[in-house]
Amino acid sequence: MIANKKMIDDLAPLIVQLWETTIEEAKGILTEYFESEERAVFAQEAGGKYVGLALCSLRHDYVEGCDNSPVGYLEGIVVDKQFRKNGIANILCKECEEWAKTKGCSEFASDCELDNTESLKFHLSIGFEEENRIICFKKMI
Repeated sequence: MIANKKMIDDLAPLIVQLWETTIEEAKGILTEYFESEERAVFAQEAGGKYVGLALCSLRHDYVEGCDNSPVGYLEGIVVDKQFRKNGIANILCKECEEWAKTKGCSEFASDCELDNTESLKFHLSIGFEEENRIICFKKMI
């Protein structure tokens, strides 16, 4: 289901799990998503509480391996540990893909850290294809 601003207090703990942030920062992230026409939040409920969350957006800049713009992008996805391996993340991702199609996208993309093997396995299991591996650098000048 597409989430809305009324759900922010219930969804913030899932953002904390996803990105190890504070509740207040999580609420700020969700607020930014809810206030944008180019972002969406999807949630999955079980046992009377929200157990899964997906954040997606439209990206207009270059997206690795994609030929079109905008590209639907899975910015983050999380499912409570006790509810994993039940297809919840797959459902959430499909909802994000459908949202991206309604926004005119023909491609959908995502990423994960090089050492996040669990995320890599998940992405491959739901039909994503690996496009590239990179290591990014920076230095203060």
